[in-house]
Amino acid sequence: MKIDIQKIIEIAKKAGDAVMKIYSEDFSVEIKADKSPLTEADLASERMIIASLKHSYPSIPILSEEKEDEPYSVRKDWHCIWLVDPLDGTKEFVKRNGEFTVNIGLVKDGLPVLGVVYAPAKNLLYYGDEEGSFKQEGDGPPFRICAKKPSDKLVLVVSRSHFSKETQDLVNELKKDKEVEMITSGSALKLCLVADGTADMYPRLAPTMEWDTAAAHAVVKFAGKNVYDYHTKEVLKYNKENLLNGWFVVR
Repeated sequence: MKIDIQKIIEIAKKAGDAVMKIYSEDFSVEIKADKSPLTEADLASERMIIASLKHSYPSIPILSEEKEDEPYSVRKDWHCIWLVDPLDGTKEFVKRNGEFTVNIGLVKDGLPVLGVVYAPAKNLLYYGDEEGSFKQEGDGPPFRICAKKPSDKLVLVVSRSHFSKETQDLVNELKKDKEVEMITSGSALKLCLVADGTADMYPRLAPTMEWDTAAAHAVVKFAGKNVYDYHTKEVLKYNKENLLNGWFVVR
């Protein structure tokens, strides 16, 4: 089945509108069992995305952060799935710093093949598929992006809210061989900053889930870089029995 990426962009933007409506108001914050925050914006965005995907592509199953997981005994036979994070960077949403995204990714046989990452507060869009990866700022035209080539200085993007001791240890090790500049960002934007050439590398030595990364992984992949498991050095895979990602490096 051919997926119309423009349709997925439209869905992400509508979800972003729902998020921004709540962002502009007072909102309550719940704390989930895993200690992560949950707002009505997460739920409103998810309802809109799931309904739209089911309407347009009813044969493709959906995994989403706030949707109850299907058991692996069922999922293992899914060769094509949507991975959705309706509000990636809820901590950034709560802090009102604008660094949160709507992520919709398509995975086939464990690998990302399409991704849309939309940051509604910044009116910033990234998307990628086999036609390439693109960035669109505001109402300007989309332009093709390409990850930058290595240079003498290593620009590292790191998590604004999840900077671990292990990441600092890696930074210290990298500084032995190269000049290292660090920039910070929230949500899936970190992967996109490698895709568009702003950064050379994004190490994530802390937990994430598959829906956190699938969409932006596609953007990175079709911009000429990839996401690698930190320990095995293999490309990150999806729809695993355990939906928790291992540590990874985007480069």
